[in-house]
Amino acid sequence: MAATKKPAPKKTTTASKSKPASKKTNRSFGEKVKWFLIKACLWFFGVSIASVVFFKYVPVPFTPLMIIRAIENKMAGKEVYFDHDWEPLEKISMNLQKAVIGSEDATFLTHNGFDFKALQKAYKSNERGRRIRGGSTISQQTAKNVFLWQGKSYLRKGLEAYFTVLIEIIWGKERIMEVYLNSIEMGDGVYGAYAATEHWYRRDASSLTPMQAAGIAAILPNPRKFKATGSSSYINRRKERIIREMRAVGKINYDGK
Repeated sequence: MAATKKPAPKKTTTASKSKPASKKTNRSFGEKVKWFLIKACLWFFGVSIASVVFFKYVPVPFTPLMIIRAIENKMAGKEVYFDHDWEPLEKISMNLQKAVIGSEDATFLTHNGFDFKALQKAYKSNERGRRIRGGSTISQQTAKNVFLWQGKSYLRKGLEAYFTVLIEIIWGKERIMEVYLNSIEMGDGVYGAYAATEHWYRRDASSLTPMQAAGIAAILPNPRKFKATGSSSYINRRKERIIREMRAVGKINYDGK
């Protein structure tokens, strides 16, 4: 008896399911730029705030201007002279503190970083073609000296305003004055009150007389051109005016009470 053949299994042809094309999350160039800028801004805010907090407690060892001046002198074939020593504010003569407030920023103790009346006066003066006036407060000058470069671009002025707000909030007036008097240029290669008093008067920063303090404050518009001792008639007139302004400053109270 012949064996019955089993029917051959039917070939089931399974139609190949087409897999959905994997969509690559390729961002457009514009989106990449946007996220890069967002990350850069976040990094900038983080680093800038951290640096301001850091220098609230730690002396500022050097500033961008000190480096720039050293490079300028080196390229010009001049001697690279650099004198800078940190001095706590309590060891800096109150006469010098009054002198810089009287000559540079009369409303320093009361404003929030910006003197808008002074800025308006400076704008009108410059618009009339008179001698260029800055109108910058001590807070603005400190922000520029410690964190930024010299120049008059809108970018730098914007960053100056940003850092001015930060140091006003985080440092307070007393620390701003301390950093200012330790970082400002007070002669060719001379930075800060300690180096300036030694350079101009051969004495320490705590023992300045009112006239000597006025002499240092008088040269601040251009400390590499003017001299605090053996001064020109222009600087001598500035000294006399600063002495009068020092009397008007009165007692300094950084707490604002």
